[in-house]
Amino acid sequence: MLRISKITDYGTLVLVHLANRQGSLPCPAKEVAAGTHLSLPVTQKVLKILARGGLVTSSRGAEGGYKLAKPADAISAADILDVLEGPVAITECSHDDGQCQLESNCQVGDAWQKISLAIRSALHEIRLSDLHSPPHEFPLRHTILAASGYSERASKLPQ
Repeated sequence: MLRISKITDYGTLVLVHLANRQGSLPCPAKEVAAGTHLSLPVTQKVLKILARGGLVTSSRGAEGGYKLAKPADAISAADILDVLEGPVAITECSHDDGQCQLESNCQVGDAWQKISLAIRSALHEIRLSDLHSPPHEFPLRHTILAASGYSERASKLPQ
C-alpha cells in the first residue's frame, strides 16, 4: 500500500495551519502546535524540515515565528512530499537515480514508470490551497484517475 509517513501528515497539517494565517504576522511554533494539536517538539521538528526545504520561512524575535515561503496556491502536494518524504517513486526504476539490478531485463519497468509519472502529475495538480479549503472534487482533469472514470464514480457516492 502506498502510504505517507506520519511526519508528512503532520507537515501537511502545519502547512494548512500556516495557510489559514497567510498575510498575518509570523506564527510562533507554540501557536502552531496548539492550532494543530501536535506536541511542541514534533511541531518544531516539522517546522525545521519545512524551513530547510524552502516551504516556510522563519524569523526570530518578539514578532518571530513561521510563515509560508510562498502563497498556498504555489505549493503543490508534490512539493510537500518532496520536502518531507523525498521524491515520489513507486519502484526503484521509476526514480531518477534508481539502481535496480533487473532493470535491463525488466518487462514491466516502463509501465511502473508511467504509473509513477501519473501519480506525480496528480500530486502537482493538487495545491496547498486545495488542502486548506478543498473543493468538492480535486482537479482530476488530466490525471490517470480522471481517465479511469474515478471522478464519475466518486460523484455518485452518497455525501
